[in-house]
Amino acid sequence: MSKPVQYGGQAVIEGVMMRGPREYAVAVRLPNGEIEVSRQAVTSWTSQPLFKLPVLRGFAALIDSLVLGIKVLTFSANKAVGEDEEELGFVEIFLTVLLALGLGVLLFVALPTGAAHLLEGKVQGVFWQNMLEGGIRLLVFLLYVLLISRLKDIQRVFQYHGAEHKVIYNYESGQELTVENSRRFTTLHPRCGTSFLLIVVVVSIFVFAFLELHPLWWRIVSRILLMPVVAGLAYEILKFSANHLESPWLKWLIVPGMFLQRMTTREPDDAQIEVALAALGGVLESGQELT
Repeated sequence: MSKPVQYGGQAVIEGVMMRGPREYAVAVRLPNGEIEVSRQAVTSWTSQPLFKLPVLRGFAALIDSLVLGIKVLTFSANKAVGEDEEELGFVEIFLTVLLALGLGVLLFVALPTGAAHLLEGKVQGVFWQNMLEGGIRLLVFLLYVLLISRLKDIQRVFQYHGAEHKVIYNYESGQELTVENSRRFTTLHPRCGTSFLLIVVVVSIFVFAFLELHPLWWRIVSRILLMPVVAGLAYEILKFSANHLESPWLKWLIVPGMFLQRMTTREPDDAQIEVALAALGGVLESGQELT
């Protein structure tokens, strides 16, 4: 008996994207109140045998999700303001991903590393310097999430994030996919990307713990070079813990991520749940649930 398909999703501007093994669907609430659903085939290099290996599959999935995320956000933005869809070409996707990665490196690698380096006179030793760096990185990440959660426009996206989780729970429960049934479920889900990012930050503390401190440029570069390893390990931890929720010894692994989701999700209204249901329905219509 084959394993049931685990669907995942992403909140977008005035909508939700749901992804299956071979297709994804984006549902967006148009300015006239109607819901438009677009279904596309998933084009992913993670299907290659090399990227099915443990650890490697985690980093590949992260890059793949980033590229798809930018594409569906662009689609939803165009639809939400009533403009015709503008195709996002390879060059635009590449440059946008490159910019996002650059900002991420600056904020979550260069800033914590540089700050710890400036405090080297007060906190000495390779291990304790790296622990300090990791603590600063975790603080920067939490402050970043807290700050963006205060933005009004982002709060609406977080409502769609909550709607996505409720609908996924509804599907996984086996109940009829309705707004009323979905509304009963929590907005917190163990396979959420928010949990993954938190695990990435925590895992990086241990992976970087004994790396050399000097020179400063190598301290920064070494962190960047090891990010595929960090992301891959974090993916395996999240996947393993999400598949063993019944274990009292492993359930605690998801607790910090679930707590953080209280900042990145909001209770949706019925109209937003309806959009999330439309997105999931767009994928299920392809028959992927029978895979």
